[in-house]
Amino acid sequence: MDSSPDIRVFRGPDIGPWLADVARLRVAVFRDWPYLYAGDFDYERDYLAAYAASPRSVFVLAMDGERVVGASTGLPLLDDAEAFRQPFLASDIDPGGVFYFGESVLLPDHRGRGVGHAFFDHREAHARALGGFRWTAFCAVDRDPGDPRRPASYRGNDAFWHKRGYRRRDGMSVRLDWDEIDRGGIPHALTFWLRPLEAGR
Repeated sequence: MDSSPDIRVFRGPDIGPWLADVARLRVAVFRDWPYLYAGDFDYERDYLAAYAASPRSVFVLAMDGERVVGASTGLPLLDDAEAFRQPFLASDIDPGGVFYFGESVLLPDHRGRGVGHAFFDHREAHARALGGFRWTAFCAVDRDPGDPRRPASYRGNDAFWHKRGYRRRDGMSVRLDWDEIDRGGIPHALTFWLRPLEAGR
């Protein structure tokens, strides 16, 4: 088996040079189930500009030599779009105390080598080092388990997220539109998963 990718961490303004690489990865990886996203590179690069504008953001990159083969992102929830803050404003959780994990994308050939744990470890450590955050959170798309487009070999990440201490918060969701392959623009529900951010771990 080939060696695992190198993990490199970039923060705040240092992520700027990597926006195009992460945009390309999002387009490539999110074409697959469960997102089925007919991605647009220019849109993705614009979307990621919020991370470049945040001085407290983080990119955790998996590198094969100088090639980016995986990426995981995060920023304070208050620095992201309003749509992501609304479920927290409607709950008893102060969005100012939440560090939001945007996405983790990894090319298939590099999966199963511990990169997913490294992505969470580095993002959680970054949020802890910043101080002032009580929670880390991300959201995942909701899909009908009986959807005929679901690959028979697909294994979701729920068990992995549970082992990391994250719990799904039913009722805390955001609706986002994106173009699905062969279907055009469709609204999608994404539900939040949260974990308390302990000081020492």
